[in-house]
Amino acid sequence: MLTQAESLTETESQLAHNLAITLVQENTDVNELGKAIAYLRSIINQPDAGTRFLKYLKTLVTNGRQIGHSGKTTDYYRSMERACSRYLQNYQNNAHSMLKILGWAMRLMRYYKVSPVEDINVSEIPEPISERQAEIAKVLESHKFEIDQILDATVLIIKGNKLTYGILETIKITEKEPKKAGDLSERQVVKVKIVALKEDGSIKSVKCID
Repeated sequence: MLTQAESLTETESQLAHNLAITLVQENTDVNELGKAIAYLRSIINQPDAGTRFLKYLKTLVTNGRQIGHSGKTTDYYRSMERACSRYLQNYQNNAHSMLKILGWAMRLMRYYKVSPVEDINVSEIPEPISERQAEIAKVLESHKFEIDQILDATVLIIKGNKLTYGILETIKITEKEPKKAGDLSERQVVKVKIVALKEDGSIKSVKCID
């Protein structure tokens, strides 16, 4: 049974499955993956651990002939580097999740090694939501926007006749404001009116009314 610390999200679980299937179908030695995981575990508390791990795999491929124990070792390294770059690229800034996915991938590899995997396909993985997307989603959950609604906005950037507004500390919108740009300054708080909304209810366009 998974502990709370070890539990995987649905996306992480699918990534572990895809990694395991890919590596088994390419006849990758599970022990070599275990050694790579041990390296990631040894640097897990470094701020750039995830990035360093992916670079480490590339180094293994480059120097495979010098450090490998058999002629197949370089092929193992190449398979691991390709699979991890494909499935773990979006987790290079979250090394703990990366380690968790890799650990379960190794366990699944041992299972798939004795199971027919030739006809099992890897699945499409949805792109993980970014921190900014998550922040915007929270704003949409707590605010219902309407056409002609008046909001406070901070002028973040003035570039020619274009103004970039910051709304609710999360939403950024750039608008052409030829009649206003010359009279405003950056960091100034102004009133804007919503003139258009997107299908998801978020703000598409605003107009300065100050």
